[in-house]
Amino acid sequence: MRAGPDAFAPLVRGMLDGAPMDDDDHLPARRYRAIFVSDIHLGTAGCQAQALLGFLKAHRSDYLYLVGDIVDGWQLRRRWFWPQSHNDVVQKLLRRARKGCKVVFIPGNHDEFARGFLGHEFGGIEVRDDAVHTTADGRKLWVTHGDYFDGVIQCAKWLAFLGDNLYEFTLRLNRYLNSLRARMGLPYWSLSAYLKQKVKTALNYVTDFEVAVANAARALGHDGVVCGHIHRAEMRDINGILYCNDGDWVESRSALVEHLDGRLELLYWNAEQTSSAMVHVQQEVPA
Repeated sequence: MRAGPDAFAPLVRGMLDGAPMDDDDHLPARRYRAIFVSDIHLGTAGCQAQALLGFLKAHRSDYLYLVGDIVDGWQLRRRWFWPQSHNDVVQKLLRRARKGCKVVFIPGNHDEFARGFLGHEFGGIEVRDDAVHTTADGRKLWVTHGDYFDGVIQCAKWLAFLGDNLYEFTLRLNRYLNSLRARMGLPYWSLSAYLKQKVKTALNYVTDFEVAVANAARALGHDGVVCGHIHRAEMRDINGILYCNDGDWVESRSALVEHLDGRLELLYWNAEQTSSAMVHVQQEVPA
């Protein structure tokens, strides 16, 4: 049965409690017009909270969109996991809102409990079902998590839960493999991302999802779409619609950013470096 908002009241209180974040306004940081992140999955061991904190300290923006699955309610129902670093992420987001950044939270399927709070604000963070972001050069981007276009989520939720358990197993195995790789002096490597690239059915699912989301954006009259959900950062043109997926903070440690002139870019954060580390630019769409 789907849990109502009241069932997660202790979770909300826990996120808002905790020690306040240190003031890091004096630290050097790149500034963008907008930053889009999704699929952080706070409440799971796979969440790379420290990496995200490093990224947020090094990058600031006028707009910050949290594009779903920020908190993993599915996993928290099964097992409570909430270390201080996850509280620190929430405190950092609340601080951004207090400092004048427009922060918009669009719930996904894993934090669907927050859909019971649509239209409300928490510490200055707006909760919306979706949003439309207008870039500096006038393009209208539809911002949505994307789970509404996942047939498994909509038609066979039990199968989605099974897949979530298998995914968690893959992530645990991935952590062991990367611990071994680190001792051997090898860089981070994502097993699940590798499987997504190699398994034909996974590739077909990703393609179908991307096309469906782009078609919906076209039908709504938008120039492009920003989504998450499938944990695969991508930016490409699909039949005249700009499709942007900002990736995740479990595997790829990626974000979509809009420069002050409207250019869009996918960034990947190197968690092995310090909080002042440079990002790796992978894809860019000019204004």
